[in-house]
Amino acid sequence: MTEDFIQYLWKHKKLIPNILKTTRDENLIIQQVGNHNTDNSGPDFFNARLIIENQKWAGNVEVHIKSSDWYVHNHENDPAYDNVILHVVWEDDMDIFRKDNSVIPTLQLKDYIPQGILIRYQNLFEKRTRDWISCEKQLPEVSSFIISNWQERLYLERLEQKSNMILELLKDSSNNWEAVLFKLLAKNFGLKINGDAFLSLANSIDFSIIRKCTNQLNQLEALFFGQAGFLEKDIENEYTKTLKKEYQFLQHKFQLNTRGVLSFQFFRLRPPNFPTIRLAQFAMLYFRNHQLFNEVISINTVEGFYSFFMVEASDFWKNHYTFEKESKTSKKRITKPFIDLLLINTIIPIKFMYARSLGKNIEEEIFDLICQLVYEKNSIVDNFKKLKVPVKNALHSQAVIQLKNTYCDQKACLKCAIGNYLLQG
Repeated sequence: MTEDFIQYLWKHKKLIPNILKTTRDENLIIQQVGNHNTDNSGPDFFNARLIIENQKWAGNVEVHIKSSDWYVHNHENDPAYDNVILHVVWEDDMDIFRKDNSVIPTLQLKDYIPQGILIRYQNLFEKRTRDWISCEKQLPEVSSFIISNWQERLYLERLEQKSNMILELLKDSSNNWEAVLFKLLAKNFGLKINGDAFLSLANSIDFSIIRKCTNQLNQLEALFFGQAGFLEKDIENEYTKTLKKEYQFLQHKFQLNTRGVLSFQFFRLRPPNFPTIRLAQFAMLYFRNHQLFNEVISINTVEGFYSFFMVEASDFWKNHYTFEKESKTSKKRITKPFIDLLLINTIIPIKFMYARSLGKNIEEEIFDLICQLVYEKNSIVDNFKKLKVPVKNALHSQAVIQLKNTYCDQKACLKCAIGNYLLQG
């Protein structure tokens, strides 16, 4: 038994429909269960309305497994609990007193819960040690309508989480949307392994410097590779010599330093994802598009984004993956799968937040874009597909990632639409 489950039972009034009585045999009528307090402090439900022995009460409700938990949690010393009008517990093991020595009315919930919901709760929560997720055996019972609606809500929830980072970057950048886009794109050009390193590089360069360098590709490349530390090695070729010279000039002109820039990793990366290639592509993207933010906001089709982002690294990189060694000639062009990742993790969230800042609702446009993108391939998506959860596009893959990380892994089944459906039976 958990407090979360008791809160769920109270919040949704999962009680046997008969006359409720407190542990002191007082008649109890629930008019309003109150507003669930999801913070970590204060009573569990605010502004409940009850009738106890024909007396109307308005106040707060506190939930515990046992009555004695009131004292275990030191609520008797916290003024926030002075207005508790009902103590809802699974087991009443002692009286709880107010400051005026009157007893707080208590409802022992185990006397009023249908046996069926307890069995379903036990099946969902108490036999899951070897399962990937708690409900995997019951998932076939869940209707496709429930899952589809929940996926849409999960995607919006994930979009809100991504938006939190945008808000932080906006604060740090004095509401400069161009600078925020630059940093977000940098992070996502680094993918999972080098994302933090790319972001640290972007943070080391004031965006006003980027604006001044966008007319010359060699300056952008020198700026990025120099700040990343790739020009420190003693490599003899004309391209590297040119970049070193240019970086020394920029370093002196703009008083650049590399404090805080993290090291870049090559290990376990396929050559097309080497940080050298991604930085070269990133430089070309900004060289080709001096008003990147305006372009991104104005494009509304997936094909439009594919055309816009499909840039190619400069000529030196046609036969190189690193500065040191030549390789077989190939074009180092940004691919559609990589653009999909940029759309999922950067472009769609920033379009969503920018529209919101203007008071516009573009959920329909966002849903249209994300549903056109191919779903991501990872172990979470693969496992949900094995459990017959439909994953047909990027909205679905983002939704199941959110589901696994925020609900399944946290055992938050009582907050999950699927868990709620299974408990209802």
